[in-house]
Parts: sequence; C-alpha cells; structure tokens
Amino acid sequence: MLRSYEDPFTIEEVTLGTDPEPGEILVEIAGAGMCRTDLAVRRSAGRSPLPAVLGHEGAGVVVATGGGPDVALGVGDHVVLSFDSCGHCRNCRSAAPAYCDSFASLNLFGGREEDPPRLTDASGRALAPRWFGQSSFAAYALVPARNAVRVDPALPLELLGPLGCGFLTGAGAVLNTFAAGPADTLVVYGAGAVGLAAVMAATAAGARTVAVDRHPARLELAERFGATALSAGSPGLSERIRRLTDGGAQYALDTTASAPLVNEALNALRPTGTLGLVARLHTPLRLEPGTLDRGRGIRHICEGDAVPGLLIPRLTGLWQAGRFPFDQLIRTYPLADVNEAERDCDAGRVVKPVLLPERRDR
Repeated sequence: MLRSYEDPFTIEEVTLGTDPEPGEILVEIAGAGMCRTDLAVRRSAGRSPLPAVLGHEGAGVVVATGGGPDVALGVGDHVVLSFDSCGHCRNCRSAAPAYCDSFASLNLFGGREEDPPRLTDASGRALAPRWFGQSSFAAYALVPARNAVRVDPALPLELLGPLGCGFLTGAGAVLNTFAAGPADTLVVYGAGAVGLAAVMAATAAGARTVAVDRHPARLELAERFGATALSAGSPGLSERIRRLTDGGAQYALDTTASAPLVNEALNALRPTGTLGLVARLHTPLRLEPGTLDRGRGIRHICEGDAVPGLLIPRLTGLWQAGRFPFDQLIRTYPLADVNEAERDCDAGRVVKPVLLPERRDR
C-alpha cells in the first residue's frame, strides 16, 4: 500500500469489502508488473487519492465470479488484467476503449460512482478506489470482468501481467497505430519496457527499426531484439537516422517525454511520417521551426490503441512462436520487496519488475 506521496510502500492486511457483484470477478494474483504509471503517483501533486493499493499489470486465476450476462469467465480461468473502460460510450462502442470518456475517472481518480467502497485497512478506514480497476499489488483483486482477458493456462501466468499495460502500449503502437510492416522504418526513442516492446513488435512485423537511448545496456537489449542502436547523445542524431532509413523514418515512437528528443524525432521523419507520443509531457513542448513541414504528423497514443481482448492473445501467440520474447525484460521480486523493485526501476537496474505475492492455500 502507498499511504503518502513520500513514504515507502507498506505490506498490510487489507479487506475486500464485498463478494463479486454482477459483472465482476475475484482474481488470485500470480504476478503484477510495476509500471512507471504506478510510480508517477508520487509526482501527481495530490491528484491521485491516497492511501491506495496500486498495481495495474496483474495476472492471476479467477477464484469467484459475480455472474451476469457480460461475464464469460469462470472459476479456474487464467486471466491478464488490463485497463478499465465503461463499455458504452462512443469510443468504447467504436472499439477504442483506451479513449473511453470515463478513462481518467475509472482508472486514476475514483472509479464508478455506483460502486460501493471495496478496500479497507485493518482499522476499517476506507482506501482509495481500485487503481485501474485492479489494485493488483496484492494477493487478490476484485475487478470488472471487462478488465480481464482469458489466456492459455500453459503460459507462465506470473509473467503475463505487463501485457496488460506496458508491453501492450509499446507493441500496440507498432501493430495497431502504425500498422507497421516490412516496407516500413521505425525509430524508438527510449529503450525501456514500452520502447523495447515496440522494438520486438516491429521486428516481428518485419519493419526496420532504430532504437535510441542513453543507457548502453538498454541499447544492447534493443540490438538483441533486432534494432540498430544509437546513443541519444550522438552528434547529428536526426541526420544519422535519415541516412540509416534511406531519407527518414516513416514512424517514430517517443517514450521519453524529452522535448529535445521529440524535435529530433520529427526531424528524422520522412515526408508524411508520423510521431507517436506515449509518455505524459510535464512541460510545454516547443517545436523547432520546420519540424511539422511536408505532411509530418504528431499524436498521442494511449494504451497502444488496443482492444486488450484482441491484442493480448496476439502477443502471447507471438511469444509462443519465439517472436516477442518479453520475458527477457522481466525480473521478479517477492511482493514484500516492492520498495527494492521501485529503487531498481528508478535506477534503471531492471526494465520490468514483476511482483509475486506470497502463495496461499485456497
């Protein structure tokens, strides 16, 4: 649990206040990825309610369901948990749940108004509503069935959680937003979890890929996954990329929110090229003159433009075929070592921490 913006995480007994309601499932968590979005709560300037149980890259086993006409999951199913969405707004009905009209309220700030309080601490104090409909830094999570995607029980369930957000975002940007293929070139700025997932997806799709980062170890990973690696500090970076990509990349993905790199990315695009941004900008973005000339475009990409129920099975299928080796980015930690995982993540010692709750007898 995170009780304040400055304090470390704590391991506490928390009560799930109700059984699953219609449309909900109770999941025993096998593993939960730690995402930068979880850690960004510390810098949210009071906008994210605390105290809260965080975690939004959970995977586990369904142990109870509340039933209902929209629940196609049963006890014993293995599931990956993704972001929440309302299911009935215009964007949800148009297969764009990442742009749900209620995305911020459901995932970040308060949940559904009609939902009863779910989480209380040992003193009976109500905690913040479920984080991304999950709060999966826990042994169990009570989630809307809409969040959950059934997966093959032969898969390594404890490692699958990051497919619900971080890996989904990077791979989805390539496969959904850009629909990149063998004729395309892609430059990825920032070789963290999202960026390396994009590199793997681009390689699987047959696209030529360049990865840019300031950490040599991350660039070595990018090369292992099929990219040409360039240091972010290289002089004449955009010119080098234009030479490598025969006049400029068709697509670029920025995961850094660095204004200088955003300008480099735009300058490295070919005419009609597109830059996608996945990180939240915290300062005004000043574009250099000419960066948007000749049909170049820039847009924000949320959750990889994904329908999780479609993209997650595609990614697990690529993993089974040896073409999306996301497991090579993961280091596991006991849930009790959550603060060590956060320190390692902040220091760049790990690409994707995954927290493993202590197993309990059912």
